[in-house]
Amino acid sequence: MKRMLLASCASLLLLASCVSKKEYAALEARQQETQDLLNSATVKLNSCLEEKASATTRVASLEERIAELRRDKDELIQSSKDLTVLTQQGATNLEKSLESLKEKDLKINRLQDALTKKDSVTLALVTSLKKEVGLDDQDIEINVEKGVVFISLSDKVLFKSGSYNITNRAKEILGKVATVINGKPDFEALVEGHTDNVPYKKGVLLDNWDLSAKRATAIVRALVELGANPSQLIAAGRSEYVPLVPNDTAENKSTNRRTKIYVLPKIDQFYTMIEEEMKNLETGEEGGE
Repeated sequence: MKRMLLASCASLLLLASCVSKKEYAALEARQQETQDLLNSATVKLNSCLEEKASATTRVASLEERIAELRRDKDELIQSSKDLTVLTQQGATNLEKSLESLKEKDLKINRLQDALTKKDSVTLALVTSLKKEVGLDDQDIEINVEKGVVFISLSDKVLFKSGSYNITNRAKEILGKVATVINGKPDFEALVEGHTDNVPYKKGVLLDNWDLSAKRATAIVRALVELGANPSQLIAAGRSEYVPLVPNDTAENKSTNRRTKIYVLPKIDQFYTMIEEEMKNLETGEEGGE
């Protein structure tokens, strides 16, 4: 993909001399869009690889255990051949061993299906958000972070400097976010406010904690006014303590002043199912030892 980008850049340079400024600008915008899509795909790929590695480790452990049980089964069958009469207890134990193998194979398949479903849900959500909100504004980012979909909005888009009153531009964007949330009744939206490290005290607000929380609740109220279900919304303030970059320049401080909206699937039942399967597998392993 990097080679494709380099080739695109080279093509743009070659075409710049023989196309109009308007055509060149269009090509340049298209190249930027390709770069944005590549960045998003790279983040998604890294997240998927991390989850796949974790799942692969667990599956390998389970497969090793299954192999041990199968060896035990083979030894039991071999021993039974040496007996003239297979006792009823021996037959029962053999049947239980075979049934245990079938159950463990089924549980492994269910875990793999659950992980695949989670990846599919995440990808579908990112696609839905990007289609609804769009990617035309550099102050808006839609991406995946540790398997969680989020929208990051610069304070320039949402608020005037030092204020927690939402701009008209923000309402336009939040209206689209509200539409996505309403279309996903099994999801929640966690609105997380962040500030830079410049001390803040204005009116009833005491510090950056107050400001970040007030901005988060302002976003939540706007989403409700725009039709979002209040029961799906969560507001949180992080103050200045989770910066993206050092607060040592005006540009960096602007970067750190942001609001993140995490779109979280209500998949308690999904994770509960995985946890129960893990416990069942562990209980089965202990019981068989």
